[in-house]
Amino acid sequence: MLAWLQERSQQVIAALQNPEYWWQFLVLCAAVALSALVNSRLQSVLEQNNTRSTGLRHIAVRAAQRIVWPLTALVFILIAIGILENYGLPTAILNLVSPILAALALIRLCVYILRKSFASNPIMRSSENALVLLVWSVVIMHLLGWLPGVLSLLDNMALTVGETRISVLSTVQLLFIVALAFILAVWIADLINRQVARVPGITPSMQVGVSKLSRFLLLTLAFLLALNAVGINLSSLAIFGGALGVGLGFGLQSIASNFISGFILVLDRSIKPGDIITVGTKFGWVQELNARYIVVRNREGVDTLIPNENLITSQVINWSYADPNVRVTVPVQISYDNDPEEAMALMLECAFASSRVLEDPPPTVRLTEFADSGIALEVRVWINDPNNGFTPVRSDINVAIWRAFKKANITIPYPQQDVYIKSMPDRPGTKPASDKTKASVAADIVSQTDAADPAPPTSER
Repeated sequence: MLAWLQERSQQVIAALQNPEYWWQFLVLCAAVALSALVNSRLQSVLEQNNTRSTGLRHIAVRAAQRIVWPLTALVFILIAIGILENYGLPTAILNLVSPILAALALIRLCVYILRKSFASNPIMRSSENALVLLVWSVVIMHLLGWLPGVLSLLDNMALTVGETRISVLSTVQLLFIVALAFILAVWIADLINRQVARVPGITPSMQVGVSKLSRFLLLTLAFLLALNAVGINLSSLAIFGGALGVGLGFGLQSIASNFISGFILVLDRSIKPGDIITVGTKFGWVQELNARYIVVRNREGVDTLIPNENLITSQVINWSYADPNVRVTVPVQISYDNDPEEAMALMLECAFASSRVLEDPPPTVRLTEFADSGIALEVRVWINDPNNGFTPVRSDINVAIWRAFKKANITIPYPQQDVYIKSMPDRPGTKPASDKTKASVAADIVSQTDAADPAPPTSER
């Protein structure tokens, strides 16, 4: 294999030392420079058009941006080949570069179309350039005749484990087949999801269930088929299964629990996208049901990732599970000097201060308790859109109650306490006060407290 590498390197060095190839290298550099200038101008024009394009036109413009440079370079090289052949000059290098540029344009176009087919897959978007470089390198080696030698070199770099021979070439083939099988599996799963989404009567939870199940089965099948295609005996996976079981018993237990809990949530349909839930102190809307976690977005627009296991083992409040109607309570206190029935009538009128309050069930007002500072009342209303929050409803009703009480001279009392002093401590250096004097001081304090607020009864604290 070293002899093959030495032979190829000597060919390259000999080509660089031959003056007949210098003109071709010069023409090639000039063609690349001119194509770069033309590419920069065309890219700016295409980018301006792309800002106003949508749909298929947007895809066509993006595809054109990816192939404009290799195509312009190919045009300049073809023109140079025609000129050099007209003067009888050699064009071997330019004839070799032409199919390489054409292959680059075709590969970039195909990879972009493939990526657009997996718009929801971030792996395809991030690995587009690496995939183009890999395929283009293989094409270049094939055109140069180096591919058989490189494959033989990779196959010779091997080691034997038991009865299995593992080489770099077989490992690369395995990775390639697994990646191709996974891409096809994801594409088929996305196609199934789009078809299921178009079927009327399918609930969101059922769509998520079909998506998860189809993706899991297709990826598992793709992995097994890839192993079989490379020549790995599937019976040897029994050892791998035992190791996986040990891993699940130790480090992967939480991951497996979340994965299985995700399927349970989908099958029992207790939580689905769009539901309003409260998990502990987290309140928000369910955005996504994923294999390991769900995404809950609160009112501030912050997404919280909650593991699926927490939804199975802890208490979850689903505000939209069966009935979207939710009762909202607004507590208010009034002074003991005021008539509670009059206040309750005013509060009932203020219940419809918010347009979200339902007429059926009708609002109600209840006297809940005789509190320390006043009479505790509570207006109870029903709404059917808890996704819009409860605070706006309470705010509208509170403002209306405040205005109505202000107009009717109904007092909302402040929290208050009465303090009774049973004895006065003697100051140092003074004559101790008699019991009669202490009693008169206490009576004066009590009388002052009663005069300040004679109406509400008080409790001793």
